Amino acid sequence: MSMQRRRILQAAPALIVPAGLGWQAARAQAYPDKPIRYIVPVAAGGGSDLIGRTVTERWGRSLGQQFVVENVGGGGGVIACQNTARAPADGYTLMQGYVATHGTSPATRKLPYDPVKDFTAIGMIGATPNVLIVDANLPVKDFKGFVDYLKDNRGKVSYGSAGAGSLTHLTMELLTQQLGTPLTHVPYRGVAPAITDVIGGQTQACFPGLAAALPHLRSGRVRAIAVTGLARAQQIKDIPTFEELGLKNLDAVQWYGVVGPAGLPPAIVARLNETLGAVLRAPEMLDKLAGEAVEPSPMGSAEFTAYIRNDVARWTALARERKISLDA
Repeated sequence: MSMQRRRILQAAPALIVPAGLGWQAARAQAYPDKPIRYIVPVAAGGGSDLIGRTVTERWGRSLGQQFVVENVGGGGGVIACQNTARAPADGYTLMQGYVATHGTSPATRKLPYDPVKDFTAIGMIGATPNVLIVDANLPVKDFKGFVDYLKDNRGKVSYGSAGAGSLTHLTMELLTQQLGTPLTHVPYRGVAPAITDVIGGQTQACFPGLAAALPHLRSGRVRAIAVTGLARAQQIKDIPTFEELGLKNLDAVQWYGVVGPAGLPPAIVARLNETLGAVLRAPEMLDKLAGEAVEPSPMGSAEFTAYIRNDVARWTALARERKISLDA
């Protein structure tokens, strides 16, 4: 073999790598060049669906491509998560992950997906607090009154949730864990019937998301005691946070974010994150999401990954301590 030919063959692998990298960079620069599939893991018409459509409408304008929203219900979000995790890692299939699919469900059930390893976290959209409410006819005006009522009626107080393992269930378990005063759990198929039974006096308390509670708070049929999160909710500014009341770790919120399949090219993730953040920071988005009591909370990809990991860890620790398992 001639010296010249040997040198060419030895150099060939080095020549191939930059070409591959150049192709990847070119692809990312051209992204997106076709519509993006956006999976929302709930049925059409609810709050999560509205959030997804509101965000993607403006996000699509920023990217110069349309988002095609696809509602994939069933299995508590499992089907949607599987569809997303199995999709090509090219940035053309994204999903609206939220506290159930990437927080509470992985903590309480055995799932066919890993909420961190099987996805690329694009960025947070926003969050809404949960609010502790009681029957307006209950002789409870504030948090101290609520605690006193529990002590005076030990073993007689019940609360409703949107279902076993839901955020409304686990948040109340977090509270009772700290108070040391048990309440009887009554799971419902959704938060609406749970609130209805608080109003009707069948149960005494509930921990719904703020958006679901607002109409009933405004009508006076239920009373707000305290909210989760680190800051007071704008819609009910006179209601304190649990943090203000001296209870730690009750900052849990109903959050929404965007994820894609694992292994998305970093350049595409960066473009998606940057444009999503710009959309969420626009003043009009604050007003658009206010209807669902969602506060826009843009995050970087790495920060959102850590947020998901920490949320799963939080709920997993609670589920183990309180022996909450939906597989049992």
